[in-house]
Amino acid sequence: MNATSVGALLLCRAEPAVVRPAAHLLRERLLLAPAGPGWSVLVPEGKPWRDGGEPVDRVVTGWATALAVGANWPVLALWWDAGRAGYTLAAGFRRTVGYTWLADGTPAGEDEAMRTFAARLGLDPVLDLPALEPLTREDPAADSRDRLLALAAYLSRAGVVLPVGLAPGEPADRLREVARVQPGAEQVEWAGWRDTVRAGLAAVEDGPLGPWLCGPRARLAGTGQLAAGVPLALWAVRRRSAGWAFAGGLLIAQGVLALSYDRLRAGPGRRSIRPRQGRRHHRPAAPAMSPAARPGPRSRG
Repeated sequence: MNATSVGALLLCRAEPAVVRPAAHLLRERLLLAPAGPGWSVLVPEGKPWRDGGEPVDRVVTGWATALAVGANWPVLALWWDAGRAGYTLAAGFRRTVGYTWLADGTPAGEDEAMRTFAARLGLDPVLDLPALEPLTREDPAADSRDRLLALAAYLSRAGVVLPVGLAPGEPADRLREVARVQPGAEQVEWAGWRDTVRAGLAAVEDGPLGPWLCGPRARLAGTGQLAAGVPLALWAVRRRSAGWAFAGGLLIAQGVLALSYDRLRAGPGRRSIRPRQGRRHHRPAAPAMSPAARPGPRSRG
C-alpha cells in the first residue's frame, strides 16, 4: 500500500436499521449499507485520522468500542495505512481483540487473538479456525492488503458479503464513492439529540419490542399494570406499607406511560418519528368495463 491508501471499514453484525441509531452517536459523517444477511458496513466520509493526528487504528478502535458498548452485536473494524494493516473486534464490555500485519505482510499479532476472534463471531473451532492459521504464518508473497482480502473472504463464513468494489486496502475516497451508489446505502450524520432519539425509537419500534410499545399488546400490558397497581397501592395505604405502596406506584406509572405512548404514536394526530418522504400523487385509473357492460350505440329514433 502507498501513503494515500489509508482507510477503514466498520462491519456490524446487525441490520442497518439497528445500526443507524448507534452510528448517530459517533457524531461522524458515515455511509451505511447492507453487507450480507444480518450484517451492515459503515464507511467513513471524512478522514479524522488525518485531521486529528491520531493513527487510523486508534480512531476506528474507539468507534468500534463505542458502537458495541450496550449492544448485543459485535463490531469489526478493518483498517490499513502505509505501514500496517489489521483488525479490531469489539463486543459489548469485553476487552477488544485485534491483529496486525506489517506492510510486507509479516504477522505482528498473537495466535490467541485469532482464536478469540473466531470464537466471538461464533465460528466453528474445528471447521473454520484452521482457515485462519495461514494468516498468522510468514508468507513472502502476501503483503498487508493480501492479508486483509483473505480475512474478508474468510468472513463470508460468518455471512459477510461486502458490496463489489468495497474492498479493504482501497483508498478512503474510492470507498466513499463506491458506498454511495450501493443499493440501500444511506448517509448517517449527527443532527442533534432530538433526531438521534427519534431514530432510536424508530429502531426499537421496528424491532422485537415494537409490539409491546404500540398496538394491542402495549395497551394490554399498560391496562394490566394499572389493574394491578391501583388495588396494590390502595391496599398498601391502608396497611401503611411504604414498600408495597412504592411497588404499586411504580406499576401505575408504567401503565400510564405505556398507554400514553401508545396513544401518542397511534392516535389520529400521530407524528411520524421517521424522516419525512415526499409524497407521490397518482391519479386513480378508471375501472375497466367488460364488453357486455359497455353501452351500445345510440339509435336514431
